[in-house]
Amino acid sequence: MKTRTARPDAASPLLLDQQLCFALYSANLAMHKVYRPLLRGLGLTYPQYLVMLVLWERDAQTVSAIGERLYLDSATLTPLLKRLETAGLLTRTRAASDERQVVIELTTDGRKLRQKAQAVPQSVFCAAECTSGELLGIKAELERLRDNLAKNSRE
Repeated sequence: MKTRTARPDAASPLLLDQQLCFALYSANLAMHKVYRPLLRGLGLTYPQYLVMLVLWERDAQTVSAIGERLYLDSATLTPLLKRLETAGLLTRTRAASDERQVVIELTTDGRKLRQKAQAVPQSVFCAAECTSGELLGIKAELERLRDNLAKNSRE
């Protein structure tokens, strides 16, 4: 005999389509689908691209500084950095002033890759089919949401 589950009320807070987290999650999946082919041409994954963006802004940073910028802990970041080092895009060296600190620097190839990546943001902008004003507004709201959630998280 089949058991029927109750049909949820359309106003139920437990409907998938009512979940902010699902809207963010599914938008993130869609964003990654746009980035994947663009970054494949650069030989980067999305997390590696984020690391490279941080280093293209300012070279020679510690692992902890990169982690703070990307909201990643060193256990997550270290394998990413090792793969980028193996690819010849950066070097990892111990800081002379504090052996506990590891400094990440771009190689010549890592700096050259920046030029190849110039088209990525424009391609994503076109895929979003929004005006620049709309995207700036969405970005600002997401940053505000992120900051509020970080401030109020229990971890």
